[in-house]
Amino acid sequence: MEAPAAPHNPAETRLTITSPEQMRELGRRLAKLLRAGDLVMLNGELGAGKTTLTRGLGEGLGVRGAVTSPTFVIARVHPSLGDGPPLVHVDAYRLGGGLDEMEDLDLDVSLTDSVIVVEWGEGKVEDLAEDRLQVVIHRTVGTAPSGDTPEPGTDEVRHVTLTGLGRRWAEAGLDALDA
Repeated sequence: MEAPAAPHNPAETRLTITSPEQMRELGRRLAKLLRAGDLVMLNGELGAGKTTLTRGLGEGLGVRGAVTSPTFVIARVHPSLGDGPPLVHVDAYRLGGGLDEMEDLDLDVSLTDSVIVVEWGEGKVEDLAEDRLQVVIHRTVGTAPSGDTPEPGTDEVRHVTLTGLGRRWAEAGLDALDA
């Protein structure tokens, strides 16, 4: 009888991003760690940078087509221009039924052969993959920590937490994204 697999503590990296270009660059660097079958869940308020990060992922993966928000079409498939995996970009904001509605999308690619990025996926798509990367983007808005008016340009600041769950992410090198 085989011993059960030891649980893996999540791998976590926290970053501060100060511009949309830095968010895209984070996506390009993260793309180097991704492979077919990976699920990336992006969460954060409106305007946090989820689609900007996904644009960088698309650039880093070398996929066809401009990566734009799939809000009204729910999902877009971006085939690879090379030998890498396609990018499936899903906006789950309007999906209420979780995986049942995901299956109804009838994506024309095998999810195990693609990198799947789901915006607003928390509580909806976790069962797609035991191993997944959760990315939470917190946008700094409103007042400065002291309660004063924020410094000019601070509305661009984002605090990004990347949490890798499962064996796949235990040694994936998320800490290299901080370099």
